[in-house]
Amino acid sequence: MVLEMKVPSPGESITEVEIATWLVEDGDYVEKDQPIAEVDSDKATLELPAEESGIITLKAEEGDAVEVGAVVCLIDMDAAKPEGLDTQEQKAPKNEVVETPVVAPLKDTYATGTPSPAARKILAEKGMEVTQIKGTGKDGRITKDDAVKAIPSM
Repeated sequence: MVLEMKVPSPGESITEVEIATWLVEDGDYVEKDQPIAEVDSDKATLELPAEESGIITLKAEEGDAVEVGAVVCLIDMDAAKPEGLDTQEQKAPKNEVVETPVVAPLKDTYATGTPSPAARKILAEKGMEVTQIKGTGKDGRITKDDAVKAIPSM
């Protein structure tokens, strides 16, 4: 059986959130209640816990703005837990050297120059236009951090 995990409502009047960070990778085995993602709303950053145990399939990417109630991942609850797998050690085995990947040049996509909901609010409060800053998020998306660091020109 496959469970569709939907974005829960973080609060009244909030209609969308941004996937800030996936804490798991596509195809990972997750345990029920294990934090799988961090999502940003206009008001807060929240952890999204797995609703069931199983193999996860991600349906949204980091930086995506998703509607409350939208499916962000699937969990195959029939999948068996891999032998000898402790989910806490799943990400990076001890003493393993993790190389930093070379960052590819940004390609312009629909996300280029588009602010997250939180970034849009911060820029509006500063009286700034989205065209005044460069996004550092996935595919050039303007993140909350970009908006916080932005300095209005007088």
